[in-house]
Amino acid sequence: MTPALLAEAEALLALFRARGLMLATAESCTGGLVAATLTAIAGSSDVVERGFVTYSNEAKRELLGVSEESLATAGAVSEAVARAMAEGALAGSRAAIAVSVTGIAGPGGATATKPLGLVFVGAARRGGALLVERHVFGGDRAAVRNASVAVAFRLARTLAG
Repeated sequence: MTPALLAEAEALLALFRARGLMLATAESCTGGLVAATLTAIAGSSDVVERGFVTYSNEAKRELLGVSEESLATAGAVSEAVARAMAEGALAGSRAAIAVSVTGIAGPGGATATKPLGLVFVGAARRGGALLVERHVFGGDRAAVRNASVAVAFRLARTLAG
């Protein structure tokens, strides 16, 4: 968690407070870093409603309702799963907006079709838009995870309006 990410977290929390919104997170390759960065800021409990760390496919299914079909067809690192994770976090919370992250932070896990640094970041607003972005981030594991958090914050800001 970098000073720049902490500054982004403070700005996001202020925006959500001003709009009376709460946020939920659904994370895989970031392992809770989105939620941890937000909750590193004192007073974040009025915005951060809950977080789901769903590293395994079983957790994605059980906690977020990601379908076995999506996992089998598209794989855990996919637009379909990022979308389902964001929707599942909304369904399992009181939040107005949820963000999701699933990817390959490395150093292992890459395949011919899914390179190291491939991350899908999603954001969904209850009764509204759902966004998913595909990125291939460079750098080591920490760099991939930090870049993913920054995108999650940007998408949450976009949906907050």
